Amino acid sequence: MVDHPREVAAAGSDFAASGRRVFAVEVEGLQTVAARLDGEFSAACARILECRGRVVCMGMGKSGHVARKIAATFASTGTPAFYVHPGEAGHGDLGMITDADVVLALSYSGESDEILMLLPVLKRQGNALIAVTGRSTSTMAMAADIHLDISVPAEACPLALAPTASTTASLAMGDALAVALLEARGFTADDFARSHPAGALGRRLLLHIRDVMHGGGEIPTVAADASLADALLEMSRKRLGMTVVVDEAQRLIGLYTDGDLRRTLTDPAIDVRDARIADVMTRDPIAIAADALAVEAARLMETRKITMLPVVDGERRVVGALNIQDLLRARVV
Repeated sequence: MVDHPREVAAAGSDFAASGRRVFAVEVEGLQTVAARLDGEFSAACARILECRGRVVCMGMGKSGHVARKIAATFASTGTPAFYVHPGEAGHGDLGMITDADVVLALSYSGESDEILMLLPVLKRQGNALIAVTGRSTSTMAMAADIHLDISVPAEACPLALAPTASTTASLAMGDALAVALLEARGFTADDFARSHPAGALGRRLLLHIRDVMHGGGEIPTVAADASLADALLEMSRKRLGMTVVVDEAQRLIGLYTDGDLRRTLTDPAIDVRDARIADVMTRDPIAIAADALAVEAARLMETRKITMLPVVDGERRVVGALNIQDLLRARVV
């Protein structure tokens, strides 16, 4: 049986060495492009920052895939953006682009027919054009208001056919623009979370204690002069594994938990039938504010080795209660 030539080639391949060579070529390409970041890059950032519309990203083929990702990165970091397919733009989708928009066009050769066909219309409409190409003398580069040069010394593809180092450079250029703009806008983690409400980060950064706590009649509460038996009944009714102890003004003065009960039952000096809650509670317990982030409660519980927290207002009046199960249900931890 004769081995297939491709099977013979595969058997003698050093895949890891090939992979390392690709990384080396692409790192060199990124370093080359990074060294060229200059006034044109700054001008592109300034033009986008002053834009009153959106950034319209476009590209064909592999450049189109990169343009889609750049648009998504812009949109999630405070720069309104979307992707338009150049081919579809020539058949009606050009109407999605207003005169207030900035166009970011990607083409390594700078000669993409589908994009070149759109240039007269975009120019007549008054759109600023930022071209990202690998040839500063290309038609796109010469027609652009701002040109970002992403030419690389070599592609990682040994045949120099498949876009590899060049598409990595395009992607990195998009990231560089997005991050520079993010910093210029003063974009915060809270801003990021607002555009990612369905993700884990959104839950961690947007969810507040008031969103997960038990309030009103669900708060297990007893007065300072209550008996231990009364406190245990309240804990059983509310099923949070604790009860808060309050004074006449509903200010927090103590906390009694399932853990405290276990310690009480093993203390021979305490008669459970006659004990008062004030004698066995934890005084001045740790509490948290309702407007704190839920992730702060998780961090506090982890640090202090506790599983439940009273929630208080500015005058330490009890307004809620939560335990670790509430945070687990909210997928904060």
